[in-house]
Amino acid sequence: MRQRVASLLETSWVRYGILGVILFNAAILGLETSKPVMAVAGDLILFLDALCLAIFVVELLAKFFAYRLSFFRNGWNVFDFVIVGISLLPSAGGLSVLRALRILRLLRVVSVAPSLRRVVEGFVTALPGMGSVFVLMGMMFYIGAVMATKLFGDSFPDWFGTLGDSGYTLFQIMTLESWSMGIVRPVMEVYPYAWAFFVPFILVTTFAVVNLLVGLIVNSMQDAHHAEDNANTDAYRDEVLAKLDAIEQRLDRLGR
Repeated sequence: MRQRVASLLETSWVRYGILGVILFNAAILGLETSKPVMAVAGDLILFLDALCLAIFVVELLAKFFAYRLSFFRNGWNVFDFVIVGISLLPSAGGLSVLRALRILRLLRVVSVAPSLRRVVEGFVTALPGMGSVFVLMGMMFYIGAVMATKLFGDSFPDWFGTLGDSGYTLFQIMTLESWSMGIVRPVMEVYPYAWAFFVPFILVTTFAVVNLLVGLIVNSMQDAHHAEDNANTDAYRDEVLAKLDAIEQRLDRLGR
């Protein structure tokens, strides 16, 4: 019985059906934010939301029945369990903020769609390398914030008055959001050679360190994709070898 349920859960129509329910539920949760829509069809929308949640619970119970304790050995099953568990928590009183967290059910698309899973797995694989890059970026920001506070803090206290203000301003400059006309050029009116500080900072952080992060993530995703291709190739080879072995055994029986 358990094997039959497990086989049913792995079928494509069940996976696509759950994906459809996830997307439908995301649309329902979006409609709940509209007061005119809720005034007209509020009861129906809440009923459909509860129905979608019931489907998710039944799916998890079926998986737990089929896989038992091995259910928790799969990280994506645990992910689904946490997302659905958050939706089941009471949302009354001080926990009313949890109603907003129900939209996290949309993240279940990641566990259903293999292509999205590869993206997340590649990102997770890149985290150790990204940690080193974040440490490097933190050092650059700390050095830049100390220098900017000492250089420009007296004339521009709103932007560089404290270490925290300088760090936030430098983060805005790193994102290239109004960095020239909004910040650097006004500073250069008082300190004409301020460009000698800001231009190297942008070159190091925006064009070097950030692109290094992007490169790490891209490489990790490529590695995850190659690993999946190799696994599929090995599975196909094993299947072919098994079929050849079965054919050989039949020929031996016919020969005897």
